[in-house]
Amino acid sequence: MDTQAELQERDLSSAPDPGEGERSRSSRVRDRAAALMSWRSSWRGTLALGVVCAAFVFLFSNFVVQPFLIPSTSMEPTLRVGDRVLVDKLAYRFGAEPRRGDVVVFDGTGSFVREGAEQNPVTGLLHGAAASLGLAEPAGTDFVKRVVGVGGDRVVCCDERGRIEVNGRPLDEDYLFTGDAPSKVPFDVVVPDGTLWMMGDHRGRSSDSRDHLGEPGGGVVPVDRVIGRVDWYGWPLGRVGPLPDTDAFDSVPAAGPSHG
Repeated sequence: MDTQAELQERDLSSAPDPGEGERSRSSRVRDRAAALMSWRSSWRGTLALGVVCAAFVFLFSNFVVQPFLIPSTSMEPTLRVGDRVLVDKLAYRFGAEPRRGDVVVFDGTGSFVREGAEQNPVTGLLHGAAASLGLAEPAGTDFVKRVVGVGGDRVVCCDERGRIEVNGRPLDEDYLFTGDAPSKVPFDVVVPDGTLWMMGDHRGRSSDSRDHLGEPGGGVVPVDRVIGRVDWYGWPLGRVGPLPDTDAFDSVPAAGPSHG
């Protein structure tokens, strides 16, 4: 008899069987470890995707199209409180300039708001990030108004029928709030080159170029302070679509020496 073989066979037969319970327990531990690793991997992947998406949205809203929350009644009925509109920030980036009738968002620092207004930098940063996504009201220096006069235009209030004139041509402003007069404040201004004369559609509730005539900025807004053009309603869902066009300025002649 092969003694070595017999000893090996005896050793194998005497080894305790771990049993089904022990094998199941080991399998469960391995499964849980694998599931934990898979969850961690999935969680990290989801977090990374969220960060990338947030960065994309932030960059897109800062350089291409920005949601803008309407905070006041100054542009009714065109824009209502709580509307979220989409501002095209590329509209004037490649040589184009704001035109009469455009609804624009602009930084009113130095024209509608005095220079050097202090703000907590951390609060300002957080609020600015939220505002850039349309989640908070815009900064106190940001405004939305309609362009009524561009550089060189003579804008006058008012003719014998109470209408505003631009370069001698009266405007039939179909976008005005029902019951509003074009202006109860008389004025006669020649818009300096490179600037804009801004007015709200709800003239009785709008603080605009008329209210800043006697201030250092003269009521006009530099073109380079324009953030972008309001092109679309983004919210509420029932109003999603492009802003209505106006033909109020179609017959206005170009500015010339006779209008200065």
